[in-house]
Amino acid sequence: MSNVVPVESAAEAGRAGKKASARAQALADRLELGARALAALAGGLTDAEWQTPIPGDGRKIGVVVHHVASMYPLEINFAQTLAAGEPIAGVTWDNVHAINAAHARENDAVTRAAALDLLGRNSAAAAAAVRALSDEQLDRAAPVSLNSDAPLTCQFFIEDHALRHSYHHLARIRAVLK
Repeated sequence: MSNVVPVESAAEAGRAGKKASARAQALADRLELGARALAALAGGLTDAEWQTPIPGDGRKIGVVVHHVASMYPLEINFAQTLAAGEPIAGVTWDNVHAINAAHARENDAVTRAAALDLLGRNSAAAAAAVRALSDEQLDRAAPVSLNSDAPLTCQFFIEDHALRHSYHHLARIRAVLK
């Protein structure tokens, strides 16, 4: 994950007069909107709701909120790989499932405060990294092993992973709470 653009780099770009493109800004804004919506819902849960398992998934709601937060750096690292014109190779859905299962075991007792703190920090860093991308970088495509080596653009990958992730789990959590 050494390729992840730290928030400081994005801030330095802003101080140097580099403004985010309209596309990068819109992507980052949508990413932050999803993270804020997830945080707002999670922040209002009862302790019992926080511990509720999600049917068909098995993870507790709190674990899933922490999961979304913890995946931003990896998702942005992959997007930055595509932005550089490099493929995402050797990553399979079995890898993803193993990462998710290990995360669930290691974070089974995660507190709401810890999950919300991580969600805030990592979504802000992810949005800053997205804002640092040029339109040319967003348009670059390379094979993605998770998608049968289909050549996907950086923008599509951001939309399908870092941006969509919070909305996907937010909808699943809302369905459980109905």
